[in-house]
Amino acid sequence: MTVRQGTLSILMASAAALTVAGAHAQDLDSASVEELAELARKEGEVVVYSFTSRIYQVETAFEEAYSGIDLIPFDISSTEQIARLTAERQAGIANADVAYISDAPVVFTDLVANGYLQPYVPADFADRVPEEYQQPLLANRLSTKVLMYNEEKYPDGAPVDNLWDLTRDEWAGRVIMVDPLQRGDYLDLMVEAVLRSDAMAEAYEAEFGEPIELDSGVSSAGEQWIVDLFENELILVANTDAVNAAIGLKGQEDPPIGFTSYSDRRDNEDEGWALQVANEVKPSPGIIFPALLGIVEDAPHPAAARLLIHFMMGDDSETGGPAYEPFYVPGDYATRTDIVPHPDAVPLDEFRAWSIDSEETAEIRQEIADLILTLQ
Repeated sequence: MTVRQGTLSILMASAAALTVAGAHAQDLDSASVEELAELARKEGEVVVYSFTSRIYQVETAFEEAYSGIDLIPFDISSTEQIARLTAERQAGIANADVAYISDAPVVFTDLVANGYLQPYVPADFADRVPEEYQQPLLANRLSTKVLMYNEEKYPDGAPVDNLWDLTRDEWAGRVIMVDPLQRGDYLDLMVEAVLRSDAMAEAYEAEFGEPIELDSGVSSAGEQWIVDLFENELILVANTDAVNAAIGLKGQEDPPIGFTSYSDRRDNEDEGWALQVANEVKPSPGIIFPALLGIVEDAPHPAAARLLIHFMMGDDSETGGPAYEPFYVPGDYATRTDIVPHPDAVPLDEFRAWSIDSEETAEIRQEIADLILTLQ
């Protein structure tokens, strides 16, 4: 056999393998829950990278529903997931089956575009989830990064009514958030303020009674807000728990305010917090964005991966049942149209957070990251 013939044979074999793999994936995509469960029990386990620790609650519920399948969860931030999945796939390794991940601007442009994460929409939910939350990956809920305050200290509502209040002297050193260069969702919040610069300019004039004047080298009202916020001694910490405790801990004489997840109010009772969302703040309290489910390329347990995603979309009850219970909390918003809104949450149509545009965010994300780097 010549070298050329050998190369052709290898290419034909590779193409055939890809065809078989593709056909197998299509078969699994159309398989019923019962068929997936049977195959998943033969696989024995499913590994998930998750940007929320609530995956451990999912683990318990999943293993109760599907005995014989071990759910192995890893609580890894979206930023770390992106780096890990990229490194693993470039090395030809697939350690995980499912990624539960936010930071859509990078996930879509890097992980999905490169094929590292692939979509799966269970047929049972195709007509119950709006198309915008099915492509390019399925979202089971909407999450947030919004301005929160201590409602024990401020029982009549947020102590500020405008994002520009955070740049005033009275809030110097008293605004806190996770470092946006360490956690992508917080960077997306900063980017959104820039993308909404017209609204930020209007809010400035409403707050100070005169049109905004930009510093030299600053190109928009959103950028000016970021600059002024950092110059007002913005406190940056390593993780959301630190933000929540700083803002929400009861008994404080002078608690800070800051940006965190609205859904973290679910821990108020257990942690002794008094977190509440500043929904009336102009022009917006923050951002709302999808929590995404994707199958890792070459997932070692493909049937179990699909079964887990189906499970994390909830059952047919109006609250999603045990499978969805970790996410049926005030501050998370189901993408399924047949799940009733949580009674203790601000209704979605009254929630004033900005919905991010992943493509627009991706275009200027690095530029805003560079700006922030100069301010730290």
